[in-house]
Amino acid sequence: MAGERVVDFYYSIGSRYSYLASTQIAKLEGETGCRVRWHPVNGPDIRKLRGRDPFAGEPPSGQYEWPYRRYDAECWADYYGVAFREPPNPHFDYRLLVKAATAAKRLGGLVPCSHALFRTVWVGGVWPLDEAVCRQAAESVGLSLSKFSEALVDPAKQPGAPEKFPAFGVFKHAVQPLRLALAFEFPLDASVK
Repeated sequence: MAGERVVDFYYSIGSRYSYLASTQIAKLEGETGCRVRWHPVNGPDIRKLRGRDPFAGEPPSGQYEWPYRRYDAECWADYYGVAFREPPNPHFDYRLLVKAATAAKRLGGLVPCSHALFRTVWVGGVWPLDEAVCRQAAESVGLSLSKFSEALVDPAKQPGAPEKFPAFGVFKHAVQPLRLALAFEFPLDASVK
């Protein structure tokens, strides 16, 4: 479609801000007429490409302290009117979650499976986050369990950080007139146009 506005959403299932942004995408698409393309990435790999990890060692600022991040996410969830529950442990297998989203993408179920995985991590309080949990999420959105399991372990399709991001960067970007915050650092406020 000529003139179609497309927004690329790079997200990590393990990111509270990616979860919060994902809850607003349908509203954004409906209000602006844009289409959002979803791209699962592994947050720790992105931070590695960035050259520093604010979660390694002492937090560089208060925004990276766990109590603040929890409080901030709870405030955004309240603002959006969505459920939010911090996982019982902030240390889990981020790579497995992006592998699950990538497997779902290969089967044509990326968005619904990503939503199911987000709900599992950030709403359901499910622990541990393992392959069985990923399979349940895929099955809950109608993906073939056998095909998903095969795609999940296919070593030829292992995800990580994309080799190259668009020139604007991955951590934040204002797309005029949409003003969409992409993943990782800032939640999405679809009401800002």
